[in-house]
Amino acid sequence: MGSSVLGTLAFRNGVRARNRVALAALTNQQSHDDGTLSDVELRWLLRRAEGGFGMTTTCAAYVARDGRAWPGELGIDDDAKLPGLARLGGALRAAGALGVVQIFHGGVRAPSATTGAQPWSASSWDEDTPDFERPREATEADLARVIGQFRDAAVRAEAAGFAGVEVHAAHVYLPSQFLSATMNRRTDAWGGALPGRARLLRSIVQAARAAVKPSFLVGVRLSPEDFGFARGLDVDESLQVARWCRDDGADFVHVSLWDWTRKTTKRPDEHAIPLFREAVGPSVALLAAGKIWTRDDAEAVLGLGADMVALGRCAIVNPSWPLQVEDPAWAPRRPPLTLAELGERDVSPGFAHYLRRWKGFVADDAAPVPA
Repeated sequence: MGSSVLGTLAFRNGVRARNRVALAALTNQQSHDDGTLSDVELRWLLRRAEGGFGMTTTCAAYVARDGRAWPGELGIDDDAKLPGLARLGGALRAAGALGVVQIFHGGVRAPSATTGAQPWSASSWDEDTPDFERPREATEADLARVIGQFRDAAVRAEAAGFAGVEVHAAHVYLPSQFLSATMNRRTDAWGGALPGRARLLRSIVQAARAAVKPSFLVGVRLSPEDFGFARGLDVDESLQVARWCRDDGADFVHVSLWDWTRKTTKRPDEHAIPLFREAVGPSVALLAAGKIWTRDDAEAVLGLGADMVALGRCAIVNPSWPLQVEDPAWAPRRPPLTLAELGERDVSPGFAHYLRRWKGFVADDAAPVPA
């Protein structure tokens, strides 16, 4: 495999990406209220696929109604959504990208205002934070059901023509809540020591892998340790989880770093990427995300041991990044952008409104977003 970010990447199941650049899954609130694909969401993703991204990942797509975490979230929870999913999967494939659905359950972060039901998680606890809803503790029936829902979501993604799925086990969504030593206070086989806390994620990966063809990618996104919402995560435990995911059939592990230049908190003299590279070995592709903007950034991340870089904010602003970095003189655009400039990049008004929560991303500009 070539070392350049523009070189091809072959996954262990034989699937090949045209380069080593992925569009990271980004919350965009562009789907219809019922979770079906909208035209603006299709345009947003297709623009990046046409812009040369080797892998184009959807926003988090909920596998069950009780896992829906925000309005405008894509759904992959029932067969009624297959026509829209197939439209998207086919479009990304025709554009030359590997289309990947990030499959997701919010757990405690799926509020009743969105789902119509009390959130549930590994355990029940209270937090003195605004809008926090006490979750109920998952039952055995909840866990059996949600494993099946993740499995069925992978089957739907394959039927819709996507190249794979990414199980969202980062950012303290449901699988990550079970991995957390502070959120998971269970004393049964789904809690306690790491093997119990990792049981849900491993069961999901195993079930998805068994239900789809070997040529269909199954990946996992992990938070290495505490950062942002994440808490109760230890980097050494996360490394072991990555090894287990490899053994359970994952074709790639995606490490969510937030900032690729940071060393680990637990080991301030060590970077997470070489640690995960050693943990998963040479057979499993390692993706990394976190403030990657320039080609030099991307090549440095590959130099640390990653196989593919995932761009988030940079891809919003630079939808043709993989094509444009072929020119050594090109420099990526950085925020802030006006609403009109975001519209030119196929960012819908709803998505632009969401982006206002990112300080300095949207210029304070009264110009309307093009329809």
